[in-house]
Amino acid sequence: MSTDRMPRYYEREISFSISCTVCQAHPPSSSRQLLSLSLFSLPTSMSVAAAVDPLVVGRVIGDVVDMFVPTVTMSAYFGTEHITNGCDIKPSMAVNPPKVVVSGRNDDLYTLVMTDPDAPSPSQPTMREWVHWIVVDIPGGTNPIRGKDIMPYVGPQPSVGIHRYILVLFSQKNPVKDSIQLQQPATRVNFNTREFAKQHDLGLPVATVYFNAQKELANEKP
Repeated sequence: MSTDRMPRYYEREISFSISCTVCQAHPPSSSRQLLSLSLFSLPTSMSVAAAVDPLVVGRVIGDVVDMFVPTVTMSAYFGTEHITNGCDIKPSMAVNPPKVVVSGRNDDLYTLVMTDPDAPSPSQPTMREWVHWIVVDIPGGTNPIRGKDIMPYVGPQPSVGIHRYILVLFSQKNPVKDSIQLQQPATRVNFNTREFAKQHDLGLPVATVYFNAQKELANEKP
């Protein structure tokens, strides 16, 4: 859409987004300059919303993690099946760990946590969260194979209802081997991702994706 043809109400709406930041320090010479600055920042806001909105709708933000701004790209696959927020994965496809690739530099380090907040059933999640996997010291630009398993992977085993399985990526400030040794949780049940992050000074997530799974019928298994 041309800025010359843009409705005035829309111009006022998107211009307001930066009027309290950029424009106070460097006042624009015209309303058109103000509009162009607003449009320049708009794609970033839209991409953040596109990444976060499904996590809000799926109650991942709320049940498992707090609101965050994604700053790292994380791609995950079970075989050729790309994991996208809210997609359905059969447990038989997820017996082995997903292939996960994170962006970043090689000297960046990440922690990956996978949990089920719906165990044993979504209506009565008394085991929330059931932790399936913890890997630390994953170098940027690589995958969990290059990291250190703290909690070995166990695939989804939903017994009742549709369960969410959450992959949460955190950025580490220091290598685990150079800090107090991170101990394996004593049990997989009643794990708390927020408390784990707080305990190990991981801050908010830098990337998160989740998939759904439910119990397969015998004739559905390969």
